[in-house]
Amino acid sequence: MEEIRVGGYIVKTDRYYTKDHEWALVDGTRVKVGITDYAQKMLGDIVFVDLPEENTEVDLGETLANVESVKNVAPVYSPVSGTVVEVNRDLGDDPGLVNEDPYEAGWIAILEMRSPSEVDDLMSAQEYAQLLEEIVKEEEGMSEEVPIEGMEESIENIPEEDLGFEEER
Repeated sequence: MEEIRVGGYIVKTDRYYTKDHEWALVDGTRVKVGITDYAQKMLGDIVFVDLPEENTEVDLGETLANVESVKNVAPVYSPVSGTVVEVNRDLGDDPGLVNEDPYEAGWIAILEMRSPSEVDDLMSAQEYAQLLEEIVKEEEGMSEEVPIEGMEESIENIPEEDLGFEEER
């Protein structure tokens, strides 16, 4: 399974994503759902996952589950419409699996899709990686400027006003 790294975050290339940081791994008419590496790191230590009931009908964008961390409680939205056919019961005893392995052992639920064509509206791994890149740039206050290759990398060649501090005189 291939992955894309954006900053310190992993994006698996074998699944689809939402702008709310859920992932969807499609297998025929079923989709396994979880939260992304970015989402679990933003939440911090996960202490409880409020799983949906099996056989529950959910609509696209509806709250599927809630993930509680030491920082807050965050909803997990359903990336597709369907019926919950399985939940990850291991999360009841070990909710930290979402932190340890968000893309495999930390999955939340499996849905039988009502409208498989809804997957077409999800982001590819590449599209999600681009979104994540913009988020990371914004969070870290990075500029949009692209470094110029071949420019000498000496601090003496950078104008003083661009350094972000004034030299003592």
